[in-house]
Amino acid sequence: MKYLHTMIRVKNLEESIKFYTEVLNMKVISHEDFPEGQFTLVFLSYGNSKSDPCIELTYNYGKTDYVMGDQWGHLAFGTSNIVETCERVKKMGAKVVREPGPMKHGTTVIAFAEDPNGYKIEFIETK
Repeated sequence: MKYLHTMIRVKNLEESIKFYTEVLNMKVISHEDFPEGQFTLVFLSYGNSKSDPCIELTYNYGKTDYVMGDQWGHLAFGTSNIVETCERVKKMGAKVVREPGPMKHGTTVIAFAEDPNGYKIEFIETK
């Protein structure tokens, strides 16, 4: 068994691609349009192929809003300098919704940002 990807539905594909490539420095691995099905799939990763862990952005033609379910949590990314990461994210115009600090009832340093669709992005400081 191998983890492959997480799919998230997006309201604005270009805005979402810009966030994940420019703010989080991921690479577009593939960009496929399915006109018959009226959707587009974009895979992003820090690796070089769909064999590496990916985020799959799904854009359904004409769909501009989704209800965020209360089962949804967040996407998590490790970073060696969480303060620097949050400053860069803010400088690029993205929203940091929880500044860096220890997690409640623990010592791990975390922060949260938000992507253009409202998905929470957790940053975890790695040692």
